Amino acid sequence: MSVKLGKGKVAGINSCANDAGVIAAAAMDQRGSLEKSIAKARGAPATPEDLVSFKKAVTAVLTRHASAILLDPEYGLPAVKVRAKGTGVLLAYEKTGYDTKDDSRLPDLLPEWSVPRLVAAGASAIKILLYYNPLHPEKVNAIKKAFIERIGGECSASDVPFFLEVIAYDDAAGDAKSLEFAKVKPHHVKSYMEEFSLPAYGVDILKVEVPVNLAFVEGTRAFAGQKAYTRKEAMQYFKDAASVARKPFIYLSAGVTDDIFRETLELAAEAGTPFSGVLCGRATWQDGIPVYATRGYDALVTWLEDRGVHNIQALNQVLAKGAKPWWDFYGGKKKIVTTG
Repeated sequence: MSVKLGKGKVAGINSCANDAGVIAAAAMDQRGSLEKSIAKARGAPATPEDLVSFKKAVTAVLTRHASAILLDPEYGLPAVKVRAKGTGVLLAYEKTGYDTKDDSRLPDLLPEWSVPRLVAAGASAIKILLYYNPLHPEKVNAIKKAFIERIGGECSASDVPFFLEVIAYDDAAGDAKSLEFAKVKPHHVKSYMEEFSLPAYGVDILKVEVPVNLAFVEGTRAFAGQKAYTRKEAMQYFKDAASVARKPFIYLSAGVTDDIFRETLELAAEAGTPFSGVLCGRATWQDGIPVYATRGYDALVTWLEDRGVHNIQALNQVLAKGAKPWWDFYGGKKKIVTTG
């Protein structure tokens, strides 16, 4: 069965993928968290210029080894100009953070931007981050669903790919690093992968979490001593979540270390999960934050050219073995009918 996609969407996804059709993208759209991390490492406030400089350094070095770079239009546009030739550009459309007045975590858009404006600024694709708890009352989740539908419509009107990043949370089960949350995470990830695969949302690529926390998977190198699942159970959770996806999906690194993220992807590949790549941020460059905070831009570039490149090349080796071309999700290139 064939699938119809706009010519612009196909071109945009391909520009974010490598020649093999695998999305090997770097993420550098952090704003509030990056500002706090630099300030903590420095012991003094971070400035807007710090964020711009950090993003430029990461982009200039890592895009030599990445198929695309995810940036924000607030501090990241100068970095667009220093990326390696041929690298795709994803631009974030949402404000950093979320509404904190209650546990609904409602998202909001950057008010001075629109999809056409982001495309004009150089976006090959649009990215939105959404925090989602499938167990929330429908009055909360209906707002989030309508929000995504509107963005999907805007991306379709501009014929530009829509990458939706979903983060599961459940305050009743504890924070994201807890054993209690690890136990409910497989259900939550599977639920949102099924929901946002629906045609109404207009999503082209799902950027999702792995359905398990490797620190709680018995039999892995990352296992920290408390078991939420066996290795066999974890692999089944990968399969279960993938089975409900109706869109190509890629994994996010969620701030874990580079070695843990690689092991996670190896487990996903061992489970036969048809993921189409990654959008990896902090796992690649987070250890460069104290280098920048204490020694400046040039020291960060030197660190990136050594450790940062090592991290991303090691990740690319895992992708070469385990990731599948995004078009294979639809049965191959011949199954994609371009329109427009």
